[in-house]
This record gives sequence, structure tokens and C-alpha cells, in this order.
Amino acid sequence: MNDIMKIFGTFVISCAFLSSLILQSCESGNAKQSRSTDSLPENKSSVIPRPTIADTVSYKTLLAHIANGDTTGKWPVKDSLPRAGAILPFNRIIAYYGNLYSKNMGILGELPKDSMLKKLKGEVNKWQRADSMLHVIPALHYICVTAQSSPGPGNTYRLRMPFNQIDKVISWASEINALVFLDIQVGLSTIEKELPLLEKYLAMPNVHLGIDPEFSMKTGKRPGSVIGTYDATDINYVVRYLSGLVEKNNLPPKILVIHRFTQAMVTNYKQIRLNPAVQIVMNMDGWGFPAKKINTYRQFIYPQPVQFAGFKIFYKNDTKKVGQAKEMQPEQVLKLKPQPVYIQYQ
Repeated sequence: MNDIMKIFGTFVISCAFLSSLILQSCESGNAKQSRSTDSLPENKSSVIPRPTIADTVSYKTLLAHIANGDTTGKWPVKDSLPRAGAILPFNRIIAYYGNLYSKNMGILGELPKDSMLKKLKGEVNKWQRADSMLHVIPALHYICVTAQSSPGPGNTYRLRMPFNQIDKVISWASEINALVFLDIQVGLSTIEKELPLLEKYLAMPNVHLGIDPEFSMKTGKRPGSVIGTYDATDINYVVRYLSGLVEKNNLPPKILVIHRFTQAMVTNYKQIRLNPAVQIVMNMDGWGFPAKKINTYRQFIYPQPVQFAGFKIFYKNDTKKVGQAKEMQPEQVLKLKPQPVYIQYQ
């Protein structure tokens, strides 16, 4: 562990450095009934309620609900019905994001475990009170492959976290009946090389995936020097891979979260192929004033519908760095069209 801490301390890109890029990208982009979760379910055998495929009425009703009155025809996305066990849109996910080796990469890793889980449950309660139509569930979103500012072994500018750290996050999630997302920042590696190494985890029914185009450096430049990109071909590869795991292991559908805050981070979105075994969330990943974040959402998420939408809230960058007293609250975010069904706190 000491060795990897030394490597991580040498190579990891600081959150503050990355945040400056995010803010610049955002600036350039500008040219009911409550349900208590104070005591989350103790039954570890079923992470979430799993509606059957026959529940088409609820599915369509909830899709209309999260479209939030949009009349353009963009939302809700017209796709085939999900398989049994689909999490979305029956639930809204509240996720804590970060890495256990760094207090600068997110709330997951910044706070001690018990304090972090208690705070997460508090956020779940807030979102449940704000919108009782969707059941709200917690998640831990762990960056298990991190982009680096130096080449490292293999000249890949990425560092894989040891499996014992992933095991720890999965264990923590089980304490509050939460989902787990494993996040990949490939650096100068590729998603085809990194994804299969996580198969034993992704074969678990409660483990899902996040991929970060910001650190997919197809031009060979150092992560953090420019913003990276994924094409529809990359995303379709991931969807095929995940759907294969679903079929092979008889799993409920997987969720794929794709981070985005610029136009070029995701190219050829119309060529992304939907699959009932994989639910895709395009997650607005920028930080700044609420107006700036909303504008980024309207520029890069709303006009290019893929399937579902997500929204990231930064505890520090959305407040201290911009002089705001408080991060955006559920009632503000729920005014968006469409409503995000995945909320990530960093």
C-alpha cells in the first residue's frame, strides 16, 4: 500500500487543476409525499426494487415524469422497453464519487467511511423528499483507473487501483444497500484494454460502470493538458461488452454513466446504439455558478438525447471556488428538462 501511495502521490492530477479546465470549458460553452431513508433497507440480497418487464405503464409514466414537460419531442427518448430488473427510470440514484487514495478527488475518499455514508444517506433523504415519484437509492462511484500527469509504467498516463480497494468500496456499499459504479480514466491506454480487467466486478448484479471522455487521450497528449474524447464507436463497444456480461451471467441491466461537459467529449452521438441490457446516462460534469451549470446542461445534454441524463454537484468547486454559499439543491436541479435520474456528488 505504501508503494502505491507513493506512486499515486507522484502521478495523480489534482482536483483543483482539473477543475480549472472544467470551468474554462463551461465558460467557453456560454459564447409531495416524502419517504424516509434514515434507516436504509437491511436486506442485502436485493439492492433495489426490481420491477418486472410487464410494468410498462409505470415505465412510460415515469419517462413522462422525468421529461418534465418537454414538448420538443427530444425527451423522453423513444427506445425499447427495459428488461426485468432495470433500475431506471424507476429509481433516482444519488452517488458519492472519488478515490480512496486522494482527499482531493471527491467526497468518497475525503471523509472517513462512517461520516461519508451518513452524509450520503442525508442526501438520499433530501432527494426523496423533493420528488416522491421516483424511489431514491444511494451509490458509491469509485475511480478505479485514474488518469496521471506523468507517464508511469507502460507510458500510459493511467494508474489502476488495487483490487483490495475496489473490494473495500463494495463492502462499504453493502452496509447501506447501495449500488457501486467503477469509473475508468484511460489516459493513453484504451477502453478495450482497461474494461475487461474489471469483468469479475462487473459480473456482480449491483456493480455498474462509468467512463470519462475527459481523460481519453486519443491524440497522445498528456491528461489534463487538453480535454479528451470518446466516439460513438467507443461507447458502442462498452455497451456490447456490458450486454455480453448481462447475457452470460443472467444479470439485470447494467448502467453506463458517461461524463460530459463539452461538445467534443462525445462525438457522433446519433450513432450510439441502445441495448435493453444497458441503460446509458449522459452525466453533466461541469462546475461553477448554477447558471453556468444549467447552461452547460442545456448545451450538451438536453439537445443530444441518448437515453437518460445525469448531473454532477461539487461540494467545493460549486461553492468556495465561485463564492457561492451553498451547492445546488434538489429543487433547483429538478427544474431541468429532462430531470436527471443520476446525481453525482464530488
